[in-house]
Amino acid sequence: MGTRHAPAAGRNPARKAGWPARLGALLVLGLGLGLALGGCSAAAADRPTVVVTTNILGDITRNVVGEQAEVVVLMAANADPHSFGISARQAAGIENAALIIHNGGGLEENVLNHVKAAEAEGVPALPVLDAVGPLSFTQSGRGAPDPHFWTDPSRVARAADAIAAAVSEHVAGADAGAVRSQTTKYKGQLQELEAAMEAGFAGIDPGRRKLITNHHVFGYLADRFGFEVVGAVIPSGTTLASPSPTDLADLTGKIRSAGVRAVFADSSQPARLAEVLAAEAGEDITVVPLFTESLGPEGSDAGTYLGMMRANAERITRALA
Repeated sequence: MGTRHAPAAGRNPARKAGWPARLGALLVLGLGLGLALGGCSAAAADRPTVVVTTNILGDITRNVVGEQAEVVVLMAANADPHSFGISARQAAGIENAALIIHNGGGLEENVLNHVKAAEAEGVPALPVLDAVGPLSFTQSGRGAPDPHFWTDPSRVARAADAIAAAVSEHVAGADAGAVRSQTTKYKGQLQELEAAMEAGFAGIDPGRRKLITNHHVFGYLADRFGFEVVGAVIPSGTTLASPSPTDLADLTGKIRSAGVRAVFADSSQPARLAEVLAAEAGEDITVVPLFTESLGPEGSDAGTYLGMMRANAERITRALA
């Protein structure tokens, strides 16, 4: 081994003038930051967590809960609730939640097993569809409940009440009075949305209130605002199904006979089938993208439930009026 040489005195940090004082200051600063960050983490960890499956329900829940709990939303913007999955970390978060809020009606097909596993461990869960007065699928010939209730703002108001009640019951430390106040405020905004949609749709002749969508997603809107759902490109309540050539041929005939002017496609799904169908049915038919099962990116027109519904109503009105 080579000979060791002591560092020159001028280059030894321990011998620099004033170093002990600066070192002490740095240690105090570091300790202060550590305590601050630890305090933030502890505060976040101390807050009960409400886990919500879809981003539409997540936005509704945040308006109801406010600061009374940490709201964790599993589904990202522009995702498909029928097909999205979750990570192992998210699955662990579900099992540690104070409350799980999910849509119900089989909407979140790849997440329900995690919800059921958490329920088996004693985590309370709210299937919101049960509280809103679900409709049944009729266009697809099935009697199963239609999970897409959010296209009717009046049912979302019922959902808000159900969420508020579940939070007050199951989330320890939540201020029930604050939750009620926030829910009342949000329901007022929902009433304004419903009135605006009704006023906009009034400009559409009743004979033109006919909807063709990528799959059966607008049953509640049709029921509330007086539309007819002529059919869907995918004749099912889920995007995981596929249309047959016979299905598409039948729908093309319905479009021609009903005088449909637009096909409404989900903005999060490929529009190829809808475009082929519109081209086959007639050159005057346009394909209009809507946000049907997922919010858009944060800050966009469809980044909230209220914004999404206003944007959809305006596009429907422009296409059919």
